[in-house]
Amino acid sequence: MPMDVSFSFGSFDYFCNSIVIPLCALVGEKVEPKCYARNIDVGGNLLFQPATLAILFVALVMTSIMIYHIKSKYTAVGRKEIVMFFYAYMVIIIFELMLYSGAIPASSPIYSYVVAMYNAMIIASYIILLLNGFVGFQWAEDGTPTSLWIIRGSAIAGFIVTFFISIATFKNFAGFSSESPVLLFLIFYVFCPASLIIYVILQIILVIKTLDDRWPLGDICFGIAFFIIGIIGQYFLSELICNMGDHYLDGLFWGVVFTLLSIMMIYKYWDSITKEDLEFSVGGKTNVWEIKDPMINDEEMMVLAEEHYKLKQQVLGNRDN
Repeated sequence: MPMDVSFSFGSFDYFCNSIVIPLCALVGEKVEPKCYARNIDVGGNLLFQPATLAILFVALVMTSIMIYHIKSKYTAVGRKEIVMFFYAYMVIIIFELMLYSGAIPASSPIYSYVVAMYNAMIIASYIILLLNGFVGFQWAEDGTPTSLWIIRGSAIAGFIVTFFISIATFKNFAGFSSESPVLLFLIFYVFCPASLIIYVILQIILVIKTLDDRWPLGDICFGIAFFIIGIIGQYFLSELICNMGDHYLDGLFWGVVFTLLSIMMIYKYWDSITKEDLEFSVGGKTNVWEIKDPMINDEEMMVLAEEHYKLKQQVLGNRDN
């Protein structure tokens, strides 16, 4: 029976004692949660965390919808940069579906490599979000190769470094030890929160300094609130949720739900501070240019813009005559 574990800096055991974390089977004392959601039998196979898996499928659908709407805002600032974050989140969801369901058991020889990739993808997503925080300040022209490859390169570098540290820790080589995963602890519980705090501060400054509308601050506040509520429920109230939910739910379910809500608020915030520039008023009438294909490329977009400009000039010329 799992026993209470006290908090120790550099150790995941305290958190592993609360909820299911994929790396818990690979580091420290291999601690199990005190209470976790019951499993169900599907065709003779055990399916773990069924309620959490259902929310992950919902998250997959919602993320796809958000990506579609982001890609539809052709002229919005930072469109190409922010969509990378949502793609990264989608990949994380896919990893969680594999790991939480038990599709890849901890006894599998590839389990440690999958967990290492999962860890690396989480860090890459934080890096992408952090760098997106600077896009609104025009440190580089958004949508340009410079802007995109700074983010991509940083995310790839973060992925590679985290993957190596994870594997080295799990396999006990290059001076790393699974008994003392301090560096992984620092990455997850120091770097990630710090990145999030910096992103939030940057967005508050951006809204106050550059926008007349203060409503986006509400989106930021809701996003922060959802994230904090998720963390509290996930790590500190998991046993209570598990017992009250009759073992159908646990803190992991709570965390996934509120993580999705906080991700949705990031989208809502970005959507609220960006405007579509494809609406023009000519001759007192509003012409809304609706492009049917959301996957249109930049070259085609330039052709459409030039055609519209020529048409607008013709209309203005006729009015002058």
